Amino acid sequence: MLTGLERIRQLAEEHPDRKLQTLMHSVNKETLIAAHKKQGAGKAAGVDGVAKEEYERDLDGNVTRLIEDMKQFSYRPQPVRRVYIPKEGGSGTQRPIGILAYEDKLVQSCMADVLNVIYEPKFYDFSFGYRPGRDQHQALAYLDDKLMGKTGWVIDADIKSFFDSVGHEWMMKFLGHDIEDKNFLRYIARFLKAGVMEDGKHRENDAGVHQGGSISPVLANVYLHYVVDMWFAEVVKKKKIAKGDCSMVRYADDIRICCQYESDAKSIMEALKERLAKFGLELSEDKTKCIKFGRFAGEKAGKFDFLGFTFLCGKTRSGKYTVIKITSQKKLKLKRQKAKEWLRKNMHQPIAFIVGRLNKSLRGHYNYYGVSHNSQRMWIFYTYVLHQLKYWLGRRSQKGYVSWEKYNKIIAYNPLLRPSITRPLW
Repeated sequence: MLTGLERIRQLAEEHPDRKLQTLMHSVNKETLIAAHKKQGAGKAAGVDGVAKEEYERDLDGNVTRLIEDMKQFSYRPQPVRRVYIPKEGGSGTQRPIGILAYEDKLVQSCMADVLNVIYEPKFYDFSFGYRPGRDQHQALAYLDDKLMGKTGWVIDADIKSFFDSVGHEWMMKFLGHDIEDKNFLRYIARFLKAGVMEDGKHRENDAGVHQGGSISPVLANVYLHYVVDMWFAEVVKKKKIAKGDCSMVRYADDIRICCQYESDAKSIMEALKERLAKFGLELSEDKTKCIKFGRFAGEKAGKFDFLGFTFLCGKTRSGKYTVIKITSQKKLKLKRQKAKEWLRKNMHQPIAFIVGRLNKSLRGHYNYYGVSHNSQRMWIFYTYVLHQLKYWLGRRSQKGYVSWEKYNKIIAYNPLLRPSITRPLW
């Protein structure tokens, strides 16, 4: 016997053009309890003030009541509590994050699972963000492969405030193209229009999806699938705009388009602006650009960033063209700032604790940035952490200094993890 999700997946794969029905059956007692178990403990509460531990005290009764409310359509998502966190890079700007009420988290988690099995067979291979079984390194390898081909120009496209600009009416039209369960669509519409609670005031919203919700990543992918991916595959790739080879890679709203000719790059960028405008989106003028890049770019070759890496044209030891990927200066600076600030706050902790936590962070850094060609930037970061550790260990003594002889003994007993290539892309 197939489970509800497995049956939906089977129908989505076998009949990709069929509209799916009776999806709300997948939001049931079993799936809601499973969603509850997946929630992390100690998470911030939404406007209801309910945490996982409190909800768990009468889990069976709470879930049973929730299901009855949904059957009677008396369940309405609560406003999202909006908080702001600093954007990476030290620019001083802040990113809005939505914290859902606890029951809304459970329902969204179940509905997100349903949407994922419906749309995974439909999404294109050049889409990588927020998809099961796909990650940033696969996107980097995919882009690297295209840059090693006939690419002569790259469009570095940045969509301005994407998550705040998603049109609700268009979103429901896209979902209605594949889903016929009116009750399922009704609850998605309610989530979209639940509004936000900020500084104690409720504000309605007629556009955008909340970053932080379980359902937001897949909804964002659906929107961009119809707005960008399908347009690129059915219009651009079929030579209706471009004359030469072209390819695209997308990670969430981060888009890079590789073109063989400069004329194609300019035509595609203008067409992309028009396409986005039709659906309430726009490119960031100061961040979007065409860059000369590839094996024939020569000394005029530019550079661009993607997923925390700077892409450069380079040569192998034998003189052949290759694509070099190094930690972007922006990310390296941010990582340094975080390491310095953490050491400042924790300099009085035991040395074993400090080094243990640093090694945990260094391991995560190497696992992500340990791609081919990036050894030098990883050693730069390692050396910075090594010197900062020495400086802050000295600050906690009256002398304000630790000699290199003493520090070398400390490091010999509590070694810092050294860099290594963990993600060769070939």
